Amino acid sequence: MRVEQLALGALQTNCYIIYNQDKCIIVDPGGDAGKIIDWISQNQSQPLVILLTHAHFDHIGAVDEIRMKYEVPVYVHQNEAEWLLNPSLNGSQLFFPNSVVRTKQADHFIMGEGDFQMDEFTFRIFETPGHSPGSISFYNEEFQFVIAGDALFNGSIGRTDLPGGDYETLIKSIKTKLLTLPEETIVFPGHGPRTTIKREKLVNPFLQS
Repeated sequence: MRVEQLALGALQTNCYIIYNQDKCIIVDPGGDAGKIIDWISQNQSQPLVILLTHAHFDHIGAVDEIRMKYEVPVYVHQNEAEWLLNPSLNGSQLFFPNSVVRTKQADHFIMGEGDFQMDEFTFRIFETPGHSPGSISFYNEEFQFVIAGDALFNGSIGRTDLPGGDYETLIKSIKTKLLTLPEETIVFPGHGPRTTIKREKLVNPFLQS
């Protein structure tokens, strides 16, 4: 299993394509659907599903185009079920009022933590709210990586000043869920370069107390 990182859209949000020899899972297709389609075509991969770490506009901008082209289902946490349809909730009304983002409803809602399996792809889902109420992270133990959305960044954390955000909740999520993972775990964040759990324990200024 391998992970391809594509920085997409106006905010250069990281979309991740998790793939094996001929199949893939798409996480957070935030924009620039053509770039995602080009990668899939060039690598002759078959998408199986779209997973969302959360439903802010910069993580969902290409959801419908990818969903319709490949006829794949979309999963989002139940706490953000309405965010895909509502620009005031997903933030696009605030940041881009002249080009708001709406998508169709998700096909499936994630309710709580647990294991997720699709074909050969297996993840442990962690609820990591704080940046948004339905933020989740996808952990693969075998290949030692976690896709953390906008919870944890390289040397930073997600913002908590948007609707539904809460700083104390986010810090608790990071410390009780993400920092308990093995230190060698690679962290794939929603923006910026990858990091590791060990590095964030040592140098992240938000996590030192």
